[in-house]
Amino acid sequence: MKEIAIIGSTASGKTALSLEIANKTNSIILSLDSLCVYKEIEIASAKPSLEERGNIIHFGIDEVFPNEEFDVVKFIELYKKAKDYAIKNEKNLIIVGGTGFYLKALIDGLSKGVDSKIKLDIPQQDAYDLLYEIDKEYMQKIEKNDRYRIEKAYAIYKETGLSPTSYFEKNPKIAVAKDLKIFEILWDKEELKNRIALRTKIMVNSGLIDEVIFLEKKYTREPNCMASIGIIETLEYLDGKLSKQELEEKLSANTAKLAKRQNTFNKSQFLDKTSNIIENLNSDIIKYFSL
Repeated sequence: MKEIAIIGSTASGKTALSLEIANKTNSIILSLDSLCVYKEIEIASAKPSLEERGNIIHFGIDEVFPNEEFDVVKFIELYKKAKDYAIKNEKNLIIVGGTGFYLKALIDGLSKGVDSKIKLDIPQQDAYDLLYEIDKEYMQKIEKNDRYRIEKAYAIYKETGLSPTSYFEKNPKIAVAKDLKIFEILWDKEELKNRIALRTKIMVNSGLIDEVIFLEKKYTREPNCMASIGIIETLEYLDGKLSKQELEEKLSANTAKLAKRQNTFNKSQFLDKTSNIIENLNSDIIKYFSL
């Protein structure tokens, strides 16, 4: 059994490539996408349709409802489930998607988590300042508006009495995925920008607005996924803050910014990888599977 990861920015063609490779290599697919895990978010997530998926077994798609929680710990559990299935059924495993943080956690592992639902019981800024005073080294890596990570650090301190740095020293990371071969799709910046603009137009014309109306009516704006790119801009349109043309332009611009962040993350965090344009990467991957 071989396992690989296909990474690249949004709109880089990862999904189509993974399906093509899976069909040629007796593989199943684990989606590495923080939005595809949600049921009923079809267009905003750009998830492959049932028709596109064909007979390829997928994990990580339609796993939870929008008002249910999903995080990196649950993703790692999903990876273990997908790998077990691949081994038992003599399949290969292709991990594909743009959520690099999940992949990084898979390769490096996670420290034993604090099994706690502790939320901030003081203002976010106060929590940040408190933690910064206790553990400057750790908190320098966290933005002041990153509520999720501040909350996690605060939970560690409140539950254990340890600074995050001390806690992680006592609970070192344990790697989950070893010997995972990573392939990265490269695109020229302007070409990628054009692909993003085209995909945005297709999403809007395919019913993105109706989908967001449905999601808001059923789940409200409270779930974290309702602040995702594609959904948040459409909510602004529904609030009358944007025209349809402005919706397209803003969504395209925000997606391009996301692509830039993804590329920067992939470049800095995944040093041991094979990077190529999509046409050549196809043959690179097939060659690897044939070894």
